[in-house]
Amino acid sequence: MFDSQVATAAQMRALVAHLGRVDGSDHSQVERIEQITALEELKAAAAAAQARLSVAYADTTAANHAATGAANRDQGTAVGAEIALARRESPNRGSRHLGLARALVRELPHTMRLLSSGAVSEWRATILCRETAALSVDDRREVDRQLADALAGMSDRAVEHAARGLAAQLDAASVARRARRAVRERRVTIRPAPDTMTYVTALLPVAQGVAVYAALDQHARGITADGDERGHGQLMADTLVEQVTGQSTADAVPIEVQLVMPADTLAGAGDEPAEIPGHGPIAADAARSLLAASAQSEASMWFRRVYTSPEAQELVALDSRRRLFPPSLKRFLMLRDKRCRMPWCDALIRNYDHVQPAWHGGATEAANGQGLCVACNQAKEALGWSAEVLDDGLGRPSPHRVRWR
Repeated sequence: MFDSQVATAAQMRALVAHLGRVDGSDHSQVERIEQITALEELKAAAAAAQARLSVAYADTTAANHAATGAANRDQGTAVGAEIALARRESPNRGSRHLGLARALVRELPHTMRLLSSGAVSEWRATILCRETAALSVDDRREVDRQLADALAGMSDRAVEHAARGLAAQLDAASVARRARRAVRERRVTIRPAPDTMTYVTALLPVAQGVAVYAALDQHARGITADGDERGHGQLMADTLVEQVTGQSTADAVPIEVQLVMPADTLAGAGDEPAEIPGHGPIAADAARSLLAASAQSEASMWFRRVYTSPEAQELVALDSRRRLFPPSLKRFLMLRDKRCRMPWCDALIRNYDHVQPAWHGGATEAANGQGLCVACNQAKEALGWSAEVLDDGLGRPSPHRVRWR
């Protein structure tokens, strides 16, 4: 299919187009299974090719900037972000992909060979890379060498256990240091879940995590023995909320409701969805039920009005003559943008950025403002990056249309 050993992007896209037409209708069952296997091998080989290309791109970019004397501290972040955009993923994932690519190309030759041939998946290569990250280059290559013959036939868990065991044998001190670093990275995170729910996740040292779960489990069993009709999982979840917040019941949550919703929806005369910043859209009935339940509980509740333009149903713009965004405008950008504005990035907003930089005449106003995560804001400041606000088709700047280059 390819004209030479160096395939062009156009030739690769021709292969994509060809695969897009495959449906298996004209193949036997045996052929379908064989093609599924071949496609899995193709995915692995493509991941290996992406790794080699990513390293080559990063190395050439660094060399070019060094040659012109234009290198800066954000360039590494920017290269990861560029690779992420090329892969249509968040900048954070781009940095991880670049780190994996460098390890595979420079430190794990046997794993890279197996990935290139389609014998192992990208995820299993990632597991081996992750479990050897604390080792020296020489020790990492030794793990790679010892697992080379067996890796193709190993499961995800087997790769993890084998790599971890060899790492501990080769350099127990490094593994111990990594464990101590992991303890310092303990944290609690939150992310939206379907049906107006949310995931609150705690990353804890194993002893603490087991202790927390055991305490919740034991308490829930005791309440069940006393005749409570809630399910075991419900009891554990309610107990967690009550113990962490000090509330008498899990429902008595003091909240500030920031619902971006039309007045007709709030009054029950319309059914347009509402929006909870940080969570996403929720059905009109669910929003009204949330307000009703809060009003009937012991909780304190605050409402904050958020205005929309009647003709476009968009949040009304605010402006400021300050160099830095004032608190009210930051709140507005958070409500409007909801998540980081960089394409394919869904990280929480941490920075408030001028699309056209202030030092270049960009105004501190909603139309020129955007919410970004820390990584994307750093990437945007690197050399060679630019962003501009496009018009809305009527000659007016549209805060919802930003072009990244």
